[in-house]
Parts: sequence; structure tokens; C-alpha cells
Amino acid sequence: MLLSVHVKNLALIDEVEMNFEDHLNILTGETGAGKSVLMGAVNMALGARVPKDMIRKGADYALAELFFSVSDPRVLEILRSMEIPIEDDSVIISRRMTAGRSVSRINGEIVSSADVRKAGQLLLDIHGQHDHQSLLDKSRHLVILDRFIREPLGDKKEKMAKAYQNYTHYKDMYEKQALDNEERLRRIDFLEFELEEIENAHLVVGEDEQLETDYRKMSHGREIIEKLSQVHQWTGYEERTSVGEQLGRSLKNFSGLEEFDPNLGKLREQLENIESLLNDFNWELSDYMSELSFDEQDFKDTEERLDLINRMKAKYGNSIEDILAYRDEKQAELERLQGYDEWLSDLKHKLEVSEEELKMLSQEVSQIRKQYAKELEQRMEQSLIDLNFLQVQFRIDIRPMEKYTKNGWDDVEFLVSTNPGEDVKPLEQVASGGELSRIMLGIKSVLAQIDDIPTLIFDEIDTGISGRTAQKVAEKMAYIGRSHQVLCITHLPQIAAMADSHYLIEKTADDSHTKTEIRELTEDEQIREVARLMGGVEITQTILDSAEEMKKMAEQFRITCLKK
Repeated sequence: MLLSVHVKNLALIDEVEMNFEDHLNILTGETGAGKSVLMGAVNMALGARVPKDMIRKGADYALAELFFSVSDPRVLEILRSMEIPIEDDSVIISRRMTAGRSVSRINGEIVSSADVRKAGQLLLDIHGQHDHQSLLDKSRHLVILDRFIREPLGDKKEKMAKAYQNYTHYKDMYEKQALDNEERLRRIDFLEFELEEIENAHLVVGEDEQLETDYRKMSHGREIIEKLSQVHQWTGYEERTSVGEQLGRSLKNFSGLEEFDPNLGKLREQLENIESLLNDFNWELSDYMSELSFDEQDFKDTEERLDLINRMKAKYGNSIEDILAYRDEKQAELERLQGYDEWLSDLKHKLEVSEEELKMLSQEVSQIRKQYAKELEQRMEQSLIDLNFLQVQFRIDIRPMEKYTKNGWDDVEFLVSTNPGEDVKPLEQVASGGELSRIMLGIKSVLAQIDDIPTLIFDEIDTGISGRTAQKVAEKMAYIGRSHQVLCITHLPQIAAMADSHYLIEKTADDSHTKTEIRELTEDEQIREVARLMGGVEITQTILDSAEEMKKMAEQFRITCLKK
């Protein structure tokens, strides 16, 4: 259930907060008052694209927040699986938009637009002003039918989608690998040449790094020997000027001095430590130099090996690991080509098995669709009769296509006849804009009976209808409002009269700026608003009496709905 909507700095809205109830919530207002801005705020929070100029003039940002109370364990589990923290079964979806960026959050956690849309689809079903036009897209008919039979389908559609993925994978492989024999032999020769070159290189992982280290060492070998010899000479004991010799003499000078000043003992110990460290260093340096040698042949061999490895890298990969992975891949391809007939036969078998699985699932799903299509037809006819289609036929045509899709092989189309004696025809051939709007409302009404989605939003779906038809649409909205939370933006008095809660959207202006405000109406104010919608520049007492009578009739209808 949508508890409230908080909007700030969006178009003409300075800041408003609307609290909604779990019944039929009606929103009305003069043309241009900002009714579309409210829907824009909801859509903005749910991740829709919003122009930057929708940020209120003079403001740094626009904010839209939707507050939900969620009681469905399935929905809560899905939200938790999206790593969204849930406390007290509350969900807050918000979006803050500046001129440079926008940030969406669910319960304070930053989320992607895809996650926002996924969460929104679990919590809301929005029917915009022009959504009924989607019925002219035949592909939508399959979506609606499958939504109606969600329970009977179970997980069959998910299984079918996976089977379709396997089928297309093997089908694409089979079609791509249908090589002629001459091309296959050329490919085998080329692969054998590459593999032989790699094998003859006898590559070892990590050897290139070691070779580069050895090469740098060898290429500077003479310089290393000369300079280390000098260091060894300077730090040793062979010459009177060497550091070791000088340290030894210095220590001799300390001999006997401690008798005169005991504090000199600490200085002597420090000097002894220095001599010991220098002595250790000299021995280690001597060992290193004794192992150091420069051999012209070793240097040449190392250089040639490095050149070979670098040539291999240029052809087969950036590292030895990449080259060996390339070798394994091409070895598998070679084996496949050498045993081509057997491999192709195995691939064909896998393709046939995957197609058989897809065929079986498509057949099962198609049977379920045909079985429950009859029930949907009956429910739709009754729903359309409720919406003032007096003699209507609604049929669902299900035909097999010549190809598979992830949805199986069914081509689904809704057919309708709205006049007696006429055959059923596709919607675009018989339905006007107003009729399409009512048909979509009929679909929403039927789906609401089996859907888990708790909140339905209708944005001026009453375009193109009036009179008795408008009254029937109002009754249908009230009927849906008995089992679902409904938010409806309307300009028809018949629908407005059915309100359990009624909100007025109005535009106010002063010398400095214009803004849109929204407030809930009292019972008397509801009657005056219904009277305004009934028409006329001046609201007379006669119109007020008619509006009051319309409200009383609406209340009586709601009581009748509760008894059903």
C-alpha cells in the first residue's frame, strides 16, 4: 500500500506531502493545475527519465519520495534478495535529482534504476493517459494472458526461456560450423602449424620474468664486477686506507682508555658493532662476487630465448599464460575438426534434444494458455458489460508461429466485437480511443482479481467517455477500490463522486511565483468539487443539489459493493 508521496521542488510544486488510504483515492483539479506533475513525481521516483528543466526555478534539486507499507511476504523476500534492508515492513523509494546527476535510494541504500523499476513493479501498477494505446501492439496481448495465468504456468515459462536459450545456442553453433571440407582441411593445416610452433618453444610459466632478470644482470655484468670489486677493496682489510683496517686501528686506540673514563666503554661497544656489521657485509659481498661470472654463451642463449618468447607473445598472447591458454583452445578446435563428422553429429544430437525439450515445454504452455483463455474471455466480456459495452464479444486467438521464441510458439491476439451482428476483429480495426481505454480498464479490473500488486494508479483514463458510460467506469473504479488501493486522477464528476478520499490539486500565484498545492477535501468540499466538474461557470444551487445526489448514489453503490 502506498502510504504517502512527498514531492519537493518539482515543476510548480514547492513542497507537498499527500497521505493516501487503502481504498479509492480521487485527485481532481482545474486544467493546468499540475495533475500531470503529480504523476511525473511518482514516475520520477520509480526511475523514469525526467527533463532537467522540471527542477523548480531557483531550486538546486528536485526530490520525490514514495512511502509504502508492504505486507506480502513474497514481495518482502524479493526485496531482501536485492539486498535492500527492510524494517517494520516499510519501503521508501526516493530519487533526488540535480542539474548534474540523480540518485535513487530504497530504504536509504543507493540502488540502480533497474532495481527501482523492479521494486516499483512489485508495489504499483500505473496506467497512464495513453497506456491503452499499448493494446494496439499485439505482443502485449501475450503478456496480459500470461499475467492472468501466472499461477497455472508456475515456473514453466522460466524453464521454457532457459530451454530456448540452449536451443538457440546449439542452433547458432550448428549453423556456424557447417564448413565445407576444403576449408576444414586448410584450417587443420594452419592450426597444426601454430600448435607445433608453440609446442617447440617448450614454454614454462614464469620463465620470461626470470630470463629478463638474468638478461639485465648479464648485460651489465662487467660493470657490476668492477664496481663491487672496488667496494670490496674499500670496505676490507687488504689496504691501510680501507675502512676495515681503519676501524681496527680505531679500536686499538680505545685500549686502556676505559681506566680513565668508564663512559668510553659504550662508545667502544658501538664501534665494535660497526666493525662486526662491516665484516659480515664484506664476507657476504665476497660470496656474491665468487658466484658472479659472465659467460658470453650464456648471455647469447638468454638473449635468443627472450627474443623467441617475445615473438610468441606478439603472435599468440601477452603472457606465457595467455599463449598456453591459446594453445589449449586451438588444440580443442583441432581435435574437433579432425573428428569433425563425429563432433558435428554430436552437436546435431544436442540441438535435437534441446529442440525437443523446447517443443515439449512450448506445447505444455500453449495448452495452458488455450485452456485458461476461455476463462479470461468470459471474465473480460462480463467486465466490459459492466463498462457499458452492452453486446460485446471478446475472443483470444492463439495460433502457432513458424518459429520458437523465449515465450514458446504461440502468437496471441485479442479480438473484439462491440456491436451486435459483427464478427470479432483485431482491436485496431474496431475500437476507438475511448473504447480502448475502457477495454484496458476491463483488463486491469480482471487482473486485479488475481494480482498481488496492492496499488493501482489511473491517470485520466476517462478521456473520451461521458454519460452512462462514465457512470459505469466510475462503478468499476469503486469496485476495484474495494479490494485494492486505487489512486485515480480524473475530470469526470461520476468518478469523483465515488471517492473514499478526495484530493484537490490547485495552482496558486502571487507577485513573485506560482506553485501547485494539494489538499484533502472535506465532505462539503467534495460536493462542491463534484459540482464544479459537472460544469458551468457558475455553480448554482441546482448543480450543488445534483452533486450531493450523485455523492449519495455513489455511497449507496459502495455499500452494495461491500455486500457482494
